[in-house]
Amino acid sequence: MITLNSQISEYLTYCQCRKHLDTKTLKAYRIDLNQYELFCSGLTDYTSRIAVDSFITELHKQYKTKTIKRKIASLKAFFHYMEYREQLTENPFVKLDIRFREAQLLPKTIPLHFIHAFLSAMYACKEQACTEYQLHCCIRDIAVIELLFATGMRISELCSLKPSDVDLTSNNILIFGKGAKERILQVGNSEVISALNIYYSTFMDDIAACGYFFVNRLQHKLSDQSVRFMINRYAKLAKISQHITPHMFRHSFATLLLEQDVDIRYIQKMLGHSSISTTEIYTHVSNTKQKDILVHRHPRNLISVNEG
Repeated sequence: MITLNSQISEYLTYCQCRKHLDTKTLKAYRIDLNQYELFCSGLTDYTSRIAVDSFITELHKQYKTKTIKRKIASLKAFFHYMEYREQLTENPFVKLDIRFREAQLLPKTIPLHFIHAFLSAMYACKEQACTEYQLHCCIRDIAVIELLFATGMRISELCSLKPSDVDLTSNNILIFGKGAKERILQVGNSEVISALNIYYSTFMDDIAACGYFFVNRLQHKLSDQSVRFMINRYAKLAKISQHITPHMFRHSFATLLLEQDVDIRYIQKMLGHSSISTTEIYTHVSNTKQKDILVHRHPRNLISVNEG
């Protein structure tokens, strides 16, 4: 008898070997599908519309909208695979209403003066470093944050960079984004370029031994969590009360470019968004530009009224 567990294992192998999905996506699929398997442990038919509908109802009781959408997408993709393999008489998602209203949360950004204070704190730490170890840590941390803000790349993309992806001659960065999509971004700021060159010359041997561009003290790949700790440390040193995450540098990158009148289609390509609608959310965040328009360009400024 074919069990749900064996079906899930077969599907995950297909996703890894045939679709070449990245490890994070595979991990999410495994978590979501194992959760469905656990839910169906007392049910006779895990392929029924009733089972799927009941599971989705339970999800709404436990999780936030974004997580619910991901788990439904994982399950939907799994049943689509079973349908493709002709292992279903009917896909349970047919005639199943999975639409629901979703609150649109605006991305949180870092004010430019906070970014300035943050970078200043990092460079001050480098100048004040008492040991070679402290100096090397500062050199790496500066390169990480400078590149994160210069390109707007995701933290997972930054930590996955290989030495061959960073061309310090042409200053081009090859980024592997979601869905195995590649994009190339040019680093144009001289201070960022200098930070990257200093980092590479300092960590050249460690980079060669590790196989990744950004390394930790053990010559291993720098982790997302390490960057989060790094950001928290420098935010405290800069006396920034706002909680800052790596992704907020990406949001700030997009928003500040919009405020500089950069075409949103260019920003879409730089961020690696497949749909312009994903990028358009930043148009709602650009308060500085909005204020400038309403204060300086509103037609009311052309009307002068003399009071009695």
